[in-house]
Parts: sequence; C-alpha cells; structure tokens
Amino acid sequence: MTFRNSFFKLALILLTGLHLETTAQEIKWTRDGNAYYQVIDGEITTVNLQDNSRKAVVGRELLYASGRGINGIKSFELSEDGTKVLIYTNSKKVWRYETRGDYYVADLKSNQVVQVGKDKPASSLMFAKFSPDGNKVAYVSQHNIYVDDLNTKVSKALTSDGTNRIINGTFDWVYEEEFDCRDGFRWSPDGKSIAYWQIDARKIRNFLMINNTDSIYSYTIPVEYPKVGQDPSACKIGIVSIATAKTEWLKVPGDQVQNYIPRMDWIPNSNEVILQQLNREQNVSKLFVANASTGMLSNIYTDTDKAWIDAGKGWDWIAEGKEFLWTSEKDGWRHIYRISKDGKKQTLITKGDYDVISQELVDEQNGWVYFMASPTNATQRYLFKTKLAGGAKPEQVTPSILPGTHTYAISPNGVYARHTYQSATVPPITEWMKLTTMNPLTMQGSITSQLGRVKAEKNPVEFFKVTTEDGIIMDGWMKKPDNFIPTKKYPVVFYVYGEPASQTVTDTYGAGRNFLYAGDMPKDGYIYISVENRGAPAPKGRDWRKSIFQNIGILNIRDQAMAAKKIMEWPFVDKDRIAVWGWSGGGSSTLNLMFQYPEIYKTGIAIAAVGNQLTYDNIYQERYMGSPLKTKDAYIKGSPITYAKNLKGKLLYIHGTGDDNVHYQNAEMLINDLIRNRKVFQLMAYPNRTHSINEGTGTSEHLALTYTEFLQRNCPPGGK
Repeated sequence: MTFRNSFFKLALILLTGLHLETTAQEIKWTRDGNAYYQVIDGEITTVNLQDNSRKAVVGRELLYASGRGINGIKSFELSEDGTKVLIYTNSKKVWRYETRGDYYVADLKSNQVVQVGKDKPASSLMFAKFSPDGNKVAYVSQHNIYVDDLNTKVSKALTSDGTNRIINGTFDWVYEEEFDCRDGFRWSPDGKSIAYWQIDARKIRNFLMINNTDSIYSYTIPVEYPKVGQDPSACKIGIVSIATAKTEWLKVPGDQVQNYIPRMDWIPNSNEVILQQLNREQNVSKLFVANASTGMLSNIYTDTDKAWIDAGKGWDWIAEGKEFLWTSEKDGWRHIYRISKDGKKQTLITKGDYDVISQELVDEQNGWVYFMASPTNATQRYLFKTKLAGGAKPEQVTPSILPGTHTYAISPNGVYARHTYQSATVPPITEWMKLTTMNPLTMQGSITSQLGRVKAEKNPVEFFKVTTEDGIIMDGWMKKPDNFIPTKKYPVVFYVYGEPASQTVTDTYGAGRNFLYAGDMPKDGYIYISVENRGAPAPKGRDWRKSIFQNIGILNIRDQAMAAKKIMEWPFVDKDRIAVWGWSGGGSSTLNLMFQYPEIYKTGIAIAAVGNQLTYDNIYQERYMGSPLKTKDAYIKGSPITYAKNLKGKLLYIHGTGDDNVHYQNAEMLINDLIRNRKVFQLMAYPNRTHSINEGTGTSEHLALTYTEFLQRNCPPGGK
C-alpha cells in the first residue's frame, strides 16, 4: 500500500527531525545534466555543478507581483526549449497527496505571467503539463481534460463526460493507493493528441464513515471504495485529438472491469502507445503496443507468476525507440531485461543470484545501466552498474568502505550525482559527486569529511540473524538498554510490520528507535527488536517475497513467533515480559501474534489494523491472497478476528474513526468478537482521525503518552 510505505518515511522524520533526501525524480535537472533547478529564496534558480554558480531563472519580481495569486511554489516544470516555466501553487490534498491546485506560466521571453485555467474553480487543476512545443498546457479539472493555447489564449475542453464517477485523466481511490497512479494523461510526441485513462467507478459502492463531533447532528462521509470480492472500476485508454476533441478508444483485449491497466505511455518519436495490463488476480502481466490512429493493439510480451506480478515502473527506451528495458522475476530474481519493441528479442542484462532493487539510470551513450542492489546483505543498499548489452558482471559503484544504505540521484548525462549515505548509526548525509570519477565535488562537502563530525553512539544498534525451528534464517536488529548487564533479564518489545508493503529491518538511521515511545527506551531498560519474516519486500529473491501468497496472517505470523521463541532462549531476555506492537499491517500482525501465540506475547499494542481481511480493498488484498471469488478460506484463516477468542495477554487497540484506508469497521468487528468471548482489553478511538492519527491539536502527543503508559504498566521496564 502506498500509504503504508509512506508511513515508514514519516516515522523516520518523526524520529530524527530530519527531512528525507528527495528522490532522483524530484531533482529537476537541466537538459544537459550539468546543473539542476532549485527554489532559493522564492526564486527558481539553476545551480551549476561544474562551478557551483547560481543564476535566477524566474525572479521574485515576476513571480510575486501584486495580485498575482502565486502563494509559494509547490513545484515547477520548464518547457522543452526552456523559454517558459509552469508553476504549481496553492495546492490541496486529494487522498494522500497535494495533487490539485493553481498553475501559472511564466514566459521568460516576454517577462509575462499568465494563469492557466483561470475560469476553473480555485485550486482544481491537476497534473498540468506543457505540450512538446511549449505552446499549450493540458490539465485535468473536475475529472475532465482541458488544453489552454498560450498563443491564442483559448481554452478547450477535450472531454466533457467527467463526473464524480466518470474520471478522465486521473484515478479513483484504489488505483492511487495500490498502483501509485495519479497523473492519468500523456501528451503525444508530436503534440497533436493526448492519451488518457478513463476510470468508470459508477458501480463502486461507497463506504460510509461517520462524523459525530463536528456538528450537533452526525453526518456520513462517503468514500468510493471497492472491497475484497467486489468488482473494480472499469478502465480504458483513449486518444483524444487536440484539434477536434474527439476521442478514439484503444481496443484493449479483455474485460474492462476484470483487468487493470496500471501503466501506459507513448513510445518516443512515434504514433504508438505501450501499456501494461494486469488481470484481476494480478498474476498475468501483458504488454501491448497500440497504433494510436487505428486503436489496434498487439501483445508483445507476457509474464506469468503463480503468486502475483507487480505493476511496472515504466519504460526506458533505447536504440532509437526500437528496444526498451523491463523488470521481471521470471528466473527467480528481480532482473532487468532488454526487449525489442515487437517482443521477439529478449536479453537478460543483470544476470545472477541477486535482486535489482531499483533501476536508477540508463546511460546509453556509454553503454551502462545503473541500479541499486545488495547481493550479500538484504538490509543494505548499494549502487551497481552493468553493461547495457548484457553478459557482463555487475560492478559495485558505491565504495565498500561505507556499509549501510545509499541512494543516488544521477544526472541525465551520467556525470553527476547527489549521493546520500546513512546507516543505523549514521544520520543521512549527502554529497554532490562526479560519478565518472567517484570523487566529491568538494572535500569539505564530502561524505568522508562529514563522517568525521558524526558522534559515535555509546549504545549502537546491533544487527543479527536468527534461525527458527523451521530452518528460516531471518534478519533482525536489536537496541539493548543503556548500561546493559548480561546477567540481568530484560523485557523485549518487538516492532512488527510483516506484510509485502515494507521492510522493517534495514540498515538505516532510525532502526532501533521507537518513535511512539514518550521517553527513552534504552534508558528505561527495554530491549527493542525487529525481525524480518518471509513475505517482506527484502532483496532475497522471488521465493522469499512470494512465499506469503495466500498466507498473510499465517506464514508471516509463524515466522515472527518462531523467531521470538528463539530469542526468548537468550539468557538476558525475560520471557514473561514480551511485548509486540505495530501499525496498519503491523497492527494486524500484532493482533495475530497475540491471538495465535498467546504463550509467547504477553502485551500488545495494535494500531489501525485490518482485523478482517475481507474488509480491505480489492487490489491489495486480492493480489496477495488470491481470488476470493474461488474461495475465501485464506482470508478467513489469516484474519485476526478468527482467533480473537484466544487472547490471554494485555491488549491495547487504537484506531482513528475517520480512517479511509483501513476502516474503523475493523475495530468494531474486532471489539464484537472480543466481547463475545469475554476478553478484556483496552480501546483508544481517535474521532475523525485518519490512518496516520496525527490530525488535530495534541493528537500525536496523546497517542505517544497512551502507548507509553500502557506499555510501562503491562510490560514494566528494567533489568531484574
């Protein structure tokens, strides 16, 4: 789940007070790759990496003239020729992210600024982007697509059938949440047409949340939400002519409801579109190439899996648009393949028993592809490169003297990079470097120099491996108490997630730190541990990740419990003081651990948990648990409410009643089962708070205090 992933990033910010480094996609490079754009003191500025010179591209006088309406710069985009800047401001939230707002075009030749879509409601424009020639801007407003001609000042509607449920150029809740889909249209290379998604959500039922506090009479808040077993929205791809505003629909094979289209784009310098189609069960992935003029498609590539296949990240085209790069796990590892446009030629580029974690850059000119991997340690991340032609051994680019987690934002020309390094004991530090020589641009700003100023921790996080009685080797980290005495016995608090959306055991800053504990856990005398079960998205091969298929709530729970059982044998662990906690998927894991293994876990704190897997959205849950249309047995077997009758320990359950992701319905179903079985527990409901439970004055502090008080009372700290 996209939000579940972002939750862990939020946790790191809360832990450290640091802002995470922006990703490679968030750096706006100049076309030559020797500089990047940045907003400095309210001005859009270029920073040249060759000499560190700075030059204002759009100054404050032009941007913030009286009555302009620009209220800060959320983001910006330059036209292909660099003569115009599209500025995004006054942004508002749509679900998780601020994807609607106002747009302005600053013309650097005429020194004029004009508002795009000024006749539309305030802050209603989405995903505005220049045409290839920079003379037009297309955007979405209220589920219709429009184009403004910057020369004639004429605005034209390209679609007119958009409603709350007919969605043109963007997506519904579940496509955004589970496929990371938001921007739903693409300009053609010649600028004469636009390819776009249309989502028909008219048959999707509303889930009704209730607000009891903001008025004397309660009212409902409808969320269009397709639950497990319910049909998804229909989806199709249209090609709309800029001149005529007429749409031709691509003739994509298969039922529009029982198949998803998570990815689509134009093939460069052509009149062809490429798209990925996933079947409802998400175990068959097909790539189609479509002729935009005729709407006819050909299936050029098919991938199948007994478990599931993830939506791709997109296409990198090489050989003048004759070939592209694509990622597959078909040989048991996540690898990059080079595929011809007709699909007849496929070359494995990254060969070996390791996973490609992410593809970073294709440097076609020099024949390299850069990617992140960590063949020998699944908790870490390093940059590698290998020959684009395939057949070569990968070369590690990251210096081996810096063990931990690395990220890189590489310039389009492959010359420069922003390199960020962190580990469990080193906070994120960044250097600008020349990738071709591996040298920092300045010694003062180098990671090596900055490391000299990082204070060594007196009680660092320890990484370990534990082998369960099932023969499963699991990674883990442990933070021991300050002034640890090996002859004493200490309480253990396990932090768990356990589902395919995220890892917890990573060599990153924040590992071993409990962001919800209102105090100092090591000082108070707790051992804090997290172990990584099968099914987590660790770079350990397909079988490790996908063994959890149809087994969420069973396999991951046994792995966690069997690891805890081994850890309880350690001489300094008090087996009578074992606690576990988690949020979202981790909340579900906490409940299952408390209910299925009550002899191990004596105290649990579960937050925003899926208590009944049948209540969650269809794309996520069906991907990992199989089709409920055939049998619901796996869903029931993996759901915490099935085992609520077994509760023996002390349980605190926390949920926001305004959670549009994991509905509060889960809390009430769980409560009913606990009541039915006369199980005493504690409940903390946060009125109208969402999945993050951070809205409203005092909320985060109250949550931390509630968490800490319950933990200390039921699993007392300190060595004995």
